[in-house]
Amino acid sequence: MRKSLSFSVIAVLLTVVMAGAAEYKDITFTFKNAGPVVFSHELHLRKYNNNCKICHSAIFNLRARRHFSMAEMEKTRSCGACHTGVKAFSVANEKTCVRCHKGSPQNVTYPVKSIGQVVFSHSHHLAKTGGACRSCHNGKVITKEKGVTMAQMEKGKTCGACHDGKRTFTVAANCDRCHKGFKAKDITFALKKVSPVTFSHAFHLQAYKCADCHTKIFPYRAVTGTSTMADMAKGKSCGACHNGTDAFSSAGDCATCHKGFKPGIMTFKTDGGLATFSHDIHLQNYKCADCHTKIFPFKAGALKATMSDMESGKSCGACHNKGKDAFPVQDECGKCHKM
Repeated sequence: MRKSLSFSVIAVLLTVVMAGAAEYKDITFTFKNAGPVVFSHELHLRKYNNNCKICHSAIFNLRARRHFSMAEMEKTRSCGACHTGVKAFSVANEKTCVRCHKGSPQNVTYPVKSIGQVVFSHSHHLAKTGGACRSCHNGKVITKEKGVTMAQMEKGKTCGACHDGKRTFTVAANCDRCHKGFKAKDITFALKKVSPVTFSHAFHLQAYKCADCHTKIFPYRAVTGTSTMADMAKGKSCGACHNGTDAFSSAGDCATCHKGFKPGIMTFKTDGGLATFSHDIHLQNYKCADCHTKIFPFKAGALKATMSDMESGKSCGACHNKGKDAFPVQDECGKCHKM
């Protein structure tokens, strides 16, 4: 009976010891792009005379387990409750990062749709900053934000906090320095009632740099709104360079961009019957620029003029001017109005 009782007591004690051993084992926290952090119960229990209550559950709630960021720890959450630089080394001191984070941080790869991936090298940046992890990991510069755009970086977010053209090369237009092997694709703009326009990055990069257009003139997204030919004639969009001085004018050299474009016959409903305008006939003697956009906007029907207006030199009357350049609008009505 006594032997049986002794064995029962020993079994209970062994169970308690084994349970304690399981409870007090080291805890390993793994990270996607960095080495693991190992928390040693043995070390901390020795430090605090086996007083579990110092941490449980005042700091760590075993029932509500969650991960804390470094920014939260710096505000005395989690490990930061003790690691403030007073009781123990500070979690905010970048010189002590390696005391918890063993091994070298790995490269971080960011897949970017339609452009290719960007690889961030920790080793390269740590060498440049002298091991100053907090240059980036300070709760402000590097966050867990997803989908940060190039435009946001240009305003100082994430990589743009340092890559501003002052501290180091700017994120604006130095595409191939981060996007390795990047080749900007041609962009095709489908348009109504006119042939599509294809913009060739390869052709323009022979004479210009990315920074010449991005983002002073164009955002990085292919389609962010539409610009009319009238807008371009005022220096917007393509018209910033295609102004007749830096490159051929956007006003008038239609077929240069609109390949195979042949403007058709335009029909106008009037009180005197239908009036037709033939682009083919007029292009035998004139260029697009002679009319567009000094006299006519590119959009059909955007400018309405009466016969009286034309006799005063407006609209068709700019050329059909009493026989100086072409027959006058006052005579030979049947040439335009099919009555």
